[in-house]
Amino acid sequence: MFKSQATEPGNNSYVIVAALFIRLLALVYFAAFASLSGQITALAGPDGILPLSQLLEHTSANRGWEKYFIYPTIFWINAGDTALKAAAWVGCALSILVFLNYRTRASLIVLYLLYLSLFHAGQVFMNFQWDYLLMEAGFLAIFLRPDSRIIIFLYRWLLFRLRFLSGLSKIVSNDPGWAGLSALTFYFETQPLPHVGAWYAHHLPAWILILATAATLFIELVVPFMMFMSRKYRFIAAWLTLGMQFLIIATSNHNWFNILTIFLCLFLFDDRALKRVLPVNIINLLVKTGPASAATVYETAIRNFLAGLIILVSSIQIIEMATERPTTGNMKLALDYIQRWSMANKYHVFPTVEQRRVELVIEGSIDGEHWLPYRFKYKPGEPYKGMSFVVPHQPRIDWMMWFVPLNPFFLDWFDGFLWALMDNSETVTAQLEYNPFQHRPPTAIRVLAFEYEFTSPDERQLTGNWWRIHYLGPFRPMPLIER
Repeated sequence: MFKSQATEPGNNSYVIVAALFIRLLALVYFAAFASLSGQITALAGPDGILPLSQLLEHTSANRGWEKYFIYPTIFWINAGDTALKAAAWVGCALSILVFLNYRTRASLIVLYLLYLSLFHAGQVFMNFQWDYLLMEAGFLAIFLRPDSRIIIFLYRWLLFRLRFLSGLSKIVSNDPGWAGLSALTFYFETQPLPHVGAWYAHHLPAWILILATAATLFIELVVPFMMFMSRKYRFIAAWLTLGMQFLIIATSNHNWFNILTIFLCLFLFDDRALKRVLPVNIINLLVKTGPASAATVYETAIRNFLAGLIILVSSIQIIEMATERPTTGNMKLALDYIQRWSMANKYHVFPTVEQRRVELVIEGSIDGEHWLPYRFKYKPGEPYKGMSFVVPHQPRIDWMMWFVPLNPFFLDWFDGFLWALMDNSETVTAQLEYNPFQHRPPTAIRVLAFEYEFTSPDERQLTGNWWRIHYLGPFRPMPLIER
């Protein structure tokens, strides 16, 4: 249990900040594990799309003892459905314990290891910025103490890298949307999983969207440096970052990503600032049950070593992105092993913006003549279907469908998904809103491509539709799969 030795936060203390962040992090952990609990067997179970057991067997046969460094995961013991689900539910339970301040440090250690294990289990489905961010923030939380300036600095460093690298990636990508300040005139319509707020944002005047694009680049490229300046400028950086995150939540479904970013902004404030806005009883509770100030000699040594390692690795990552020259040789090998633990990560949020939205419709048939469509829960489908607000949930399959038309790298999982539908895999079809072949599997599946555009306000009022749809033809390179 964390128990603070400080009873009265000073003007430059972080007792309240640390205690509050730990509890808020517990909420994010809970949301992440709960979201995965209903999906992980469909993604990585024995009857799922990318069975983890096959990946581990292949790695074990080809890499020997090195397998534990390539995939640091508890699922080497068991990769079945029960083990995968249990990891997610145990994560939920431990998140509650952390929120209640019971066995907090031990729970934080296990939470980090469980999410790391699920991260590797999910493979391409978990290869996203929010997963990296949660693991890195969760790892630092294990060592968080209000008097540990190096951990406070590392949280600011994490927030700096998240924001600055997001901006830097937009510059080095040479994306015409960001270079020409037109990115947000397309983004709301073409983002992976829009909700209804995106439709309204898309129809804002063009000059507002152009100014918003310029403001995004400023907040991501300039404002992060203010995070290391005096108290006044840190506060300005915090409020600008917070404002941007709330606007993103109002227009996009990005699970807990923006919520965690908001929570990280706590480290730009201090106890004196929080005491002005939090009720006295909440402050007293946080002071009483916050992280202990004192650390053992061994913990201090470990913490300082890991801090140096994180700063070194993340600095190399920044240089790699800025110069577009990846590290090679033994240094690259060492970095790869370290990054397997996600203690330091690269961040590049939407370095490019698509100017066209292509949606795939999957249809099945038993006789080869009559075709019935599968319906997804969250991704755009019928033109009249409302766009749901699903934050903080992350529907992994719906999200990944957006990438398939854009990059052949994602065809491997998509091929596995189609074959799971052919087999009528119960765990996979449970992720869909509607499976037209509940009692008998199809004998053939085809994939059709459509272009989706937001309707205008007049069209919306006249037809009730959110989308205007144009048929593009069979999706290549896998228009048809048959038994």
